[in-house]
Amino acid sequence: MTIIVLEHPRIRSEKRFNDIANTPLWSCLMGGYAASSMEQSGHEVWFLDATIKRWDFSRTEQEILSLSPAMLCVNAVYFWEHTPTLFDFLSRLRSAGFEGHINLFGFFPTLAYQVIIKEVPAVDSIVVGECEDTLAELAGRLSKGENWGDIPGLAYRAPGGIGMASPRIPEPNPDRFPFPFRNLEPEDTASILASRGCYNHCSFCPVPTFYNDGPLWRCRSPQNVLQEMTQLMDQEIRDFYFVDPNFVGPGKKGRRRILELTRLIRPLGITFGMETRPNDLDSEILENLVSAGLHSLLLGIESGSASVLGNLHKGSSLNTSERAINLCRSVGIEPEVGFLMFVPDSTVEDLKHNLEFLQRNNLLDRLDRTANLLCHCQIVLMGTSGYRRFKEQGRLTETGMLGFEGEISYLDERVKWMSELMVHACLYVLRDMSLPESPVYWHKSAYGPGFKGVNDYLVNLFERLLKDVQKTAGLPPVEHLKNDIERELREEIARVETERESLLPKTI
Repeated sequence: MTIIVLEHPRIRSEKRFNDIANTPLWSCLMGGYAASSMEQSGHEVWFLDATIKRWDFSRTEQEILSLSPAMLCVNAVYFWEHTPTLFDFLSRLRSAGFEGHINLFGFFPTLAYQVIIKEVPAVDSIVVGECEDTLAELAGRLSKGENWGDIPGLAYRAPGGIGMASPRIPEPNPDRFPFPFRNLEPEDTASILASRGCYNHCSFCPVPTFYNDGPLWRCRSPQNVLQEMTQLMDQEIRDFYFVDPNFVGPGKKGRRRILELTRLIRPLGITFGMETRPNDLDSEILENLVSAGLHSLLLGIESGSASVLGNLHKGSSLNTSERAINLCRSVGIEPEVGFLMFVPDSTVEDLKHNLEFLQRNNLLDRLDRTANLLCHCQIVLMGTSGYRRFKEQGRLTETGMLGFEGEISYLDERVKWMSELMVHACLYVLRDMSLPESPVYWHKSAYGPGFKGVNDYLVNLFERLLKDVQKTAGLPPVEHLKNDIERELREEIARVETERESLLPKTI
């Protein structure tokens, strides 16, 4: 039986393009793992990655219709305001005569499976949670013409509602899965998944729900990871990025494993990046990671306010975060930081604590980082504990495709006012940084002095707005101030070009 596993096209969001939710977490090599698992089960599998091929939905539709697979499995990634395009694509396939079984898997369909099945007739089934074993079983049943309604972890449209025999327990030993299919060129950075899940339950995170609150952190053995990396090195891959939600892992077990992994990969001479929680780092772990090739690291710090950390169920402290930042710098790693400047429960005092934390730890001295840290807002997605809590409080308005996003009413309207202005200013800068013709195009960052002026403007704007929201008088309309901010930013960015030209050698 011919099967297509599809990584569908993505369309960049105008408002969400910089959000940390747009990370490998949303796909986590799922398409590649789905394809390799079904091939291992004896099926003919085509792995089509439209993102690599740069296909649009029209070209993708043509390719699928020409191959006419018996089963189409789609890693359905939520891409904000453009997500309806994915479901229009599936409907067009049906209208064009495609009769194969259409299955969705991934974070988005897992968290929203009930509404997708109800509202999208083109979809036959959805894998809820980990996809490999469920898809292999489904492919086997379909190839034999057998009933597939009793497969654990598989949701489908049933008379009177939604059918699912039972949840699927996540695989306790990820070593059992074959290595994922990839489309890589020599010298590419290869994403790699060395563990699954996370042991914490942050209220904004979809990971616990995705894994059915089962084994919350499961690691691959260091030997298994080494084997995969060695195979990728045979394809001239020398740089890796571990897309694990939590690379190090918990307690003594996580610590022992990471030290063993660094011992094994140190002789490879590779470089790699990773993401982890600040409380899982110590000097010995970091020194070993760096000696094994670590060159970039994302710390999930989230807030500089102790009360906000508690509300988010972060399970970490400010002291721990600051210690982790200092540890990283002591071994020559400048950490990137996951940070939520604005959350719906924030007070003005929380914003002050956030700014003080970022300044105290010298995290507002680089334009691309500053523009992100000063504007990130909490994103509330269906299936997370935060979504459920806000809905119970009557503060959530369902937005986005099928209500997948939650728009939350802020407890303090001053915080909401400030968030709208800072998001507007920072997105203006970040969009400009993506334009090659812009004076602040990120590749021109070697011309540091000019960039500093725009960086300082954003920090000063935050401080200025923070003073304004502490006044008793009414706040001016947001739209009026947005125009002023854009004008000021245009002037600051123009100064960058002037300063850059002044640094260039003079010709005679």
